[in-house]
Amino acid sequence: MRKAKVYRNRNFAGFLIEEDNNYTFTYDDEYYLDNTQPSLSLTLPKSKKEYHSKYLFPFFFNMLSEGTNRKLQCRQLRIDEKDHFGLLIKTATVDTIGPISIKEA
Repeated sequence: MRKAKVYRNRNFAGFLIEEDNNYTFTYDDEYYLDNTQPSLSLTLPKSKKEYHSKYLFPFFFNMLSEGTNRKLQCRQLRIDEKDHFGLLIKTATVDTIGPISIKEA
């Protein structure tokens, strides 16, 4: 099992978990109860429920590099190109496009 903390504008928003190639996202209770904080995406509206998927959620998958940049990152970080979760937690910690960042828990 691998676990990552998801932040929006440096505010802790929730956990993204990979377990046996299945993914779960849950909002943090404090973030959920704060009415000033928006949902992360239209596909992950603020809710108390857990979101489950057999694939890395498209919202997070789209944060990954593609093509040559992805190959270069995987080679330098020694990560399998098919390890989307591993690549996400290693590359989406800083300097991401937009307000979302991911940190390994």
